[in-house]
Amino acid sequence: MQSKLPNVGTNIFTVMSQLAAQHQAVNLGQGFPDFPVPERLIDALGRAMREGQNQYAMMTGTPQLRQAISEKTERCYGYRPDADSEITVTCGGSEAIFDAVQAVVHGGDEVIVLDPCYDIYAPAVALAGGRAVHVPLAAETFAPDWQRVRDAITARTRMIITNTPHNPSGAMFTPQDMEMLADIVQQHGLYLLSDEVYEHIVFDGARHESALRYPALRERAFVISSFGKTYHCTGWKVGYVVAPAALTAELRKVHQYNTFCTFHPAQAAFAEMIQQAPEHYETLGEFYQQKRDRFRAQLADTRLRPLPVPGGYFQLVDYSAISDMDDLAFSRWLTIEHGVTGVPLSPFYATPPAGQRLLRLCFAKSDETLNAAIERLRKL
Repeated sequence: MQSKLPNVGTNIFTVMSQLAAQHQAVNLGQGFPDFPVPERLIDALGRAMREGQNQYAMMTGTPQLRQAISEKTERCYGYRPDADSEITVTCGGSEAIFDAVQAVVHGGDEVIVLDPCYDIYAPAVALAGGRAVHVPLAAETFAPDWQRVRDAITARTRMIITNTPHNPSGAMFTPQDMEMLADIVQQHGLYLLSDEVYEHIVFDGARHESALRYPALRERAFVISSFGKTYHCTGWKVGYVVAPAALTAELRKVHQYNTFCTFHPAQAAFAEMIQQAPEHYETLGEFYQQKRDRFRAQLADTRLRPLPVPGGYFQLVDYSAISDMDDLAFSRWLTIEHGVTGVPLSPFYATPPAGQRLLRLCFAKSDETLNAAIERLRKL
């Protein structure tokens, strides 16, 4: 049988989590919190189930949740999307990304992705019959080189995928980046897929530069967000897409034959949280900044060199003072021999930089978990 994804195997997150379980390692690899979901959200979920909201939700998402998202978007970014025609609730950010790509990418189209990047982008493009064109971000800073992006554009280029705050590095676009991106999108008539699932996890007083703030971008953009990242419940798999009505209509054609709808009682719970407890997402950056700062201070007692983390909940560390092993080998060695699991950076690239010695560690963990990991890392 000829595979539609011949170069795709089990993703690195699953591989490393399985290895961590096998060797009873402290797992800082896969990006999920190990602390509780907000109690108010649990209560709202239980109440929705008891009240009978257990059957199929509307394909587009419940009206209450779409209205809450619309109001929240205006509060955060100064733009109020139409709740009926411009917002679609999906089974997590991953489904939203997949649907957006399938909606507008045709056979032979090219899609620019910025490496390192989340591993769903290129397979989604391939399944649409397109080709991912990988443009590297700068080493260490992970800033985009917009001239290299321009140089990669051809007559076949259909879309560009961006991610801010960035997974795996935590780098964030500046207002100048957004202006450059808007110029490129407009000049070449491209669609934008803006992956913003870490939108509320930003540090040091910085502002998240959502594509929704910029009219020239939002009129051609699918903007993706995730409740799992914002409310510590990645296993609930609920996300959403904000896009202009014409793009939303095309995305919904894919969505209705993909998952059709998502977890109904969770939609009721999220609507309540957004409207009645906005302080949760408003203070999320402060919550995670305390974790980031504490974890970085602890890493100072190890031989790992932490890179800057402007946003998101991942810490990249340079391990070159410890080993010359490539990152895949080092990740396995660290898990098996020292009981700490991270994720190597090379699987996030089409062509990893030669000699790069970086590991991704997740600090969306309890102090207990991070303390246990640091205790082992100090012995390296």
